[in-house]
Amino acid sequence: MTRPILQSRLPFFPWMDPRTARLPGILPAEAGDWLRVDDAFAGQMAERDRLIADRPEIVHGMLDSARPAAEELYACVLERLARTEGYELRATEVRRPDGVVVPLDPTQPLVTLGRLVQEDLCLMERHGDEHVLTGAILCFPASWWLTEKLGRPLLGIHVPVAEYDPDLARRVQRLFDAIRPEQPLWRMNALVYRDPTLHQPRHEGDPRTDRRGGSYVRAERQCLIRLPETRAVVFSIHTYVVDIATLGPEELAGLEEARL
Repeated sequence: MTRPILQSRLPFFPWMDPRTARLPGILPAEAGDWLRVDDAFAGQMAERDRLIADRPEIVHGMLDSARPAAEELYACVLERLARTEGYELRATEVRRPDGVVVPLDPTQPLVTLGRLVQEDLCLMERHGDEHVLTGAILCFPASWWLTEKLGRPLLGIHVPVAEYDPDLARRVQRLFDAIRPEQPLWRMNALVYRDPTLHQPRHEGDPRTDRRGGSYVRAERQCLIRLPETRAVVFSIHTYVVDIATLGPEELAGLEEARL
């Protein structure tokens, strides 16, 4: 069995904070705090490189209409990485904190970004009254399949999540409409998993694997960022997987009470 790629500890325990324990659980974020480098960087990035090379049709998708937003995001992330410790930006390539050199390809903006940062990146653009998923680099899906969700609005993306009903969808849509470029937002979820594998796509019609009795906690730190020019919303996902043994007694009791 391949050794799992794990962080040493979660940075936050969303089930322990009443602000984040219930949906949608969204809080304001510091303006620059949506791209992070943690202690699983090298392992996660090696896995991202492998998936992008071996399964590009599964982990990447983009509507033609999303290219302006993807190009704006590309420029935004490169500008951010130029000020991030551990990265070295050159004219045609970037040296990551793990020492791997990634060629810059502006014709493939999302694919290139997928090899530069730990976060999966999804583009949500307003079509009519709703925000629609128009493009993404999604290496670490947690039980969803990108090609099934591309072009869908928020409610369709969350099929078959029972908790995401039309009322919650309307609340989230209002929130998307209100996001300002200078004020990103964040939330964090957590679930117990038996399988620590990062890449876990699942078709809508496939049964969900029972997670009860799992030995790992999988959490996603999700940020919402408004791009100032195209006005697209970036939905970033930083995935954490930790051994449940890293939780303290209080955190473990809270997890069991929340029945995640």
